[in-house]
Amino acid sequence: MDINSITQLMREGVWVAIKLGGPMLVLSMAVGVLIAIFQAVTQIHEQTLGFILKLIVVILVLLVGGGWMMETLLDYAHKVFTLMATR
Repeated sequence: MDINSITQLMREGVWVAIKLGGPMLVLSMAVGVLIAIFQAVTQIHEQTLGFILKLIVVILVLLVGGGWMMETLLDYAHKVFTLMATR
């Protein structure tokens, strides 16, 4: 394997990690901001409120997009192992 193919493989790995983790992080951040605004307006400062809602959002994202996430990860792993076996 030359340096270009290794660089391309690492770049693709980072992109896969962003695609898999991005939706959960963005939605959980959005829920956190909305909860923070709600807590500031109502002056309710309960820490578990934000945690529970973020947990529910992450679980929902995993339930909805879990199959796609697994397929993406399996495709990348198959590509990596195929490249390792041919070299």
